[in-house]
Amino acid sequence: MNAPSKQIALYTALALLVLASARGGDWPQFRGPGGSGVAVNSSSLPAEIGPDQRVVYKVEVPPGHSSPVISGEKIFLTAVRDQKLLTMALDRGSGKTLWEVEAPYEKLEAIHGIGSHAQPSPATDGERVVSLFGSAGLFCHSVDGKPLWHVKMGHFNNDFGCGTSPIIVGDYVVLCQDHDTDSFLTAIDKRTGKTAWRTDRSEFPRNYCTPVLWDVGGKKQIVVAATLRIVGYDFATGEEMWTVRGLSRAVCMTPVVGGDGNLYAAGWSAGGDAGERISLDPWDTAKAADKNQDGALARDELPNGPVKQRYSQIDRDKIGGITRGEYDYYRGLFDKSRNVVMAIKPGASGESTNTHLLWEQEKHVPFCASPLYYEGRVFTVKDGGIVSCLDARTGKPTKQARVSAGGDYFASPVAGDGKVYLVSEDGKLTVLSAEESWQELGSEDFGEPVYATPALVDNRIYLRTAGHLYCFE
Repeated sequence: MNAPSKQIALYTALALLVLASARGGDWPQFRGPGGSGVAVNSSSLPAEIGPDQRVVYKVEVPPGHSSPVISGEKIFLTAVRDQKLLTMALDRGSGKTLWEVEAPYEKLEAIHGIGSHAQPSPATDGERVVSLFGSAGLFCHSVDGKPLWHVKMGHFNNDFGCGTSPIIVGDYVVLCQDHDTDSFLTAIDKRTGKTAWRTDRSEFPRNYCTPVLWDVGGKKQIVVAATLRIVGYDFATGEEMWTVRGLSRAVCMTPVVGGDGNLYAAGWSAGGDAGERISLDPWDTAKAADKNQDGALARDELPNGPVKQRYSQIDRDKIGGITRGEYDYYRGLFDKSRNVVMAIKPGASGESTNTHLLWEQEKHVPFCASPLYYEGRVFTVKDGGIVSCLDARTGKPTKQARVSAGGDYFASPVAGDGKVYLVSEDGKLTVLSAEESWQELGSEDFGEPVYATPALVDNRIYLRTAGHLYCFE
């Protein structure tokens, strides 16, 4: 090879190395690797971004609440267009749609008033992408859009729909589905779609916690936070290994494994705050509303109040009418529910509430936005825009204050380059310094609702709004 040829080859190799380093990170599931919410391969992230600031591209995408996941040169989303359920791949560099595949279904199931039929985020291992569309099932495609397998689910008894995302761990897709009946945790072979194990969770009514992998001493556990307790399952068998009690009656957020090896979880539901607790009358008092004396409480028999408001949840079997068993079950949940952020140390076995619970914090607990561990601190955002920074060692707040963007928060906070990024439901983004006494560095209004959690990877921010996907740098 002559000198010019060698020089060209060297430049080509250097260019490929630069490209590889520029696109060296993946964000393969909800909240990125391990569900941490921490930026990947990023040393520089902007403090000020907006519809007209630091935009690499902005492309229209169909509606959906799923968060973007990223692998290689592709971004994966799920969406709904004209009542068609779609899995989509976009080019990471330009945002151009590369392919979209429709998921067949028999009937669109009921969803929450602000919900979507594309709520769970997809997951990818770089060779395949899996997406969940409620009772329509779990779908697996190659990253080029070729259908590989499909596992039908449901019917799910839940008029809020399906919101929990799958994750991929080794050779398996791990999926938790907590609905009003027939709840379960399962591991499915990612190559074939065959069930490896399935664990009954019928004890638990509807919850929305995406499973988290916790590697403790080389042994993989799957952790799920749900009604009244957190459970760790053996990844190999699905058997329950440990539990910590003292959580809310419903959980809509996902725990996080911190860089210190501890697990951080939270749960909030109405009636679980001190001073604002909901307490139901005993059945013998409540049954006075049973006008037709059929032994169950119909919706139109109930007076206005917490039972009628939650009728579809308390009537777990959806046969019609709240039975004494259903009523007493929910009465017990209200009595035991606790809104709390908590830390759990590794190594639990069996009943571990008194041995492995490190600390609890009961003030300003978030509802849907998951806790974030970053550089020895735990950040949370409560509806209304109340941000808490907790010392991860003690749980003591170092600062709890309201940011300029109020409203509700369904997207979870993410962090990188010493910054924390928050996005409210009404599309207001806030950037904070990731300090004990955090400061607001920037804010912007995107003018569209946001339910998806941003992805931070390779010095870029990917943000999905109700109608667009943005890329910032």
